[in-house]
Amino acid sequence: MRLSEITNYLETVAPLNYQEDYDNAGLIVGDPNMEVHAALVALDCIEKIVDEAIATGCNLIITHHPIVFKGLKKLNGKNYVERVVLKAIKNNIALYAIHTNLDAIDTGVNARICERLGLTGTKVLSPKAGLLKKLVTFCPQAQAEQLRSALFYAGAGNIGNYSDASFNADGFGTFKGNENADPFVGEIGVRHKEPEVRIEVIYPTQTERKILVALFENHPYEEIAYDIYKLENKHQLVGSGMVGWLEYDMDAYDFLHLVKDRMQAKVVRHTEIIGKRIKKVAVCGGSGSFLLKDAIAAGADVFITGDFKYHEFFDAEHKIIIADIGHFETEQFTSNLLVEIIQKKFTNFAIRLTEQNTNPINYLF
Repeated sequence: MRLSEITNYLETVAPLNYQEDYDNAGLIVGDPNMEVHAALVALDCIEKIVDEAIATGCNLIITHHPIVFKGLKKLNGKNYVERVVLKAIKNNIALYAIHTNLDAIDTGVNARICERLGLTGTKVLSPKAGLLKKLVTFCPQAQAEQLRSALFYAGAGNIGNYSDASFNADGFGTFKGNENADPFVGEIGVRHKEPEVRIEVIYPTQTERKILVALFENHPYEEIAYDIYKLENKHQLVGSGMVGWLEYDMDAYDFLHLVKDRMQAKVVRHTEIIGKRIKKVAVCGGSGSFLLKDAIAAGADVFITGDFKYHEFFDAEHKIIIADIGHFETEQFTSNLLVEIIQKKFTNFAIRLTEQNTNPINYLF
């Protein structure tokens, strides 16, 4: 199987344009056309992961965290990042990362946390803007249904739990073709008035090429009038963090013990227990302190994440309980999620879950 077959699929699940600006998700090392015969999946790409890939005959490593965040100016092995890249290249092993783009989707990292905690009615905590566009075009009434169907099939018209969504308004267009024209309707040199439908559909930015191909192949006119608008609407299924509900409200201490058990956390650092029972829960895999205000605004009773700094705990201001269970602990089940995603598509592809614990933090009890 070619490497691009796997990476293209992963990028339909979690498109690269969903990642944060600081991130470096995608193919880091490797030729998209290379043949891959087995993949190793891990949270982090460190030296012992590359060694495991070599030992098990895997020539692709898929991780959540990218090994390269910042640009490399030299490759001489002076630090673990350079050593990993050098060893991967030397052994013809491709490195691929699926990071904040996997965090952002509503079936990704945060959904897995919610699942382990038994949360229901989940939704994205902080939806992302700038991911949607609107296409407006004008089509003869008789061909409008065919064009709409083609646009829907190409990926337009999906809004939340609804598909085939469009706005349509009747009107008329005018045009006059010159001697070089080949008009679908009307006569050359004569102004024509044609009953038309104004069709509006929303689509994700990463599908624009497919949308325009569908438009050009299914619109009957020689010259197609269309407009594309960038939307500031937030994509309700894409963004940072998630929030959901427990089936039954719980005592705060009992809930924190449940979190520690379900998330296999060594320790839970938390703010003062403020007396309320826990019913609504916000989560964010990895470093989530930037979402504290969103968690409070959502009415969450507790916010579960990692990497809170000392002074940031004060920002709870008795409005919410912060439960910091650790960066690794919130994301440790991401590798299992990735294996499931890949096996769903490539049932016969050899894929291995790492046997290594890559958590750089140790605990003394």
